[in-house]
Amino acid sequence: MGRRFVFILIALCGLALAAAPLRLATTTSVNDSGLLEAILPDFTRQTGIEVQVIAVGTGQALAIAGRGDADAVLVHAPDLEARFLREGLGVAHACVAYNNFVIAGPASDPARVDGAASALDAMQRIYAAGAPFISRGDNSGTYHRERALWKAAGLEPDGQPWYLESGSGMGATLSLAAEKRAYTLTDLGTYLFMKDKVELAGLYDRPDPLMLNQYGYMVVSPGRFARVNAEAAYRLRAYLLRPDVQRRIGAYLKDRFARSLFNPLYGQCKVEVKP
Repeated sequence: MGRRFVFILIALCGLALAAAPLRLATTTSVNDSGLLEAILPDFTRQTGIEVQVIAVGTGQALAIAGRGDADAVLVHAPDLEARFLREGLGVAHACVAYNNFVIAGPASDPARVDGAASALDAMQRIYAAGAPFISRGDNSGTYHRERALWKAAGLEPDGQPWYLESGSGMGATLSLAAEKRAYTLTDLGTYLFMKDKVELAGLYDRPDPLMLNQYGYMVVSPGRFARVNAEAAYRLRAYLLRPDVQRRIGAYLKDRFARSLFNPLYGQCKVEVKP
């Protein structure tokens, strides 16, 4: 009887370990697009691992993970991801999907962004027109790209009366931009998902290297943080990169919008992320 009790106890302990939750720090753009709600329940059904999603800006997601308060991150700022790897805070980087950034704004388009020849031309038109622009202002991947675009265009919007910061996630920023009849930079996935809820037109939404938006997954380094649930983080990584799951990511809401909100990358990055 004693041996049987020990066996049952060991089995129960193993089950408890297998069911330990996974803390995923990720971007509001991934979360607000509805993608995680579409794919994570299946992962939980298959593995028994509950995923606790911490949806914040990329910078904050990496800061949380950098304290060991997350087990994995899914973010979209290659330069910040490279630094995270370089500092030994993350391992096993893989690119899950990509889409593009979009400059959205009022249908009246006072800055004539729709006619812009490039993303930089679009930013220059907004600046020249003094048209209201809502920035995330939250150290997110979208905010980093927006600031990079202003810099590449040779412009400094800080201090301009038309340049406002929401300090919020992507969904809230789109809602504020619609309310203010302002322009903003958004990822395609969140924009399409919210298109019917906000009165904003996708004014600059076309192939442009400066508007490429890729999402990278990293396991938080178990060598740095003993409390990291590395096994669960690696299992989610393997799940996200499975061909059938990658196809599901690519098909997410495609029938509704006649285009992919996220394009699968099968672990291969379009923009190289080097530690």
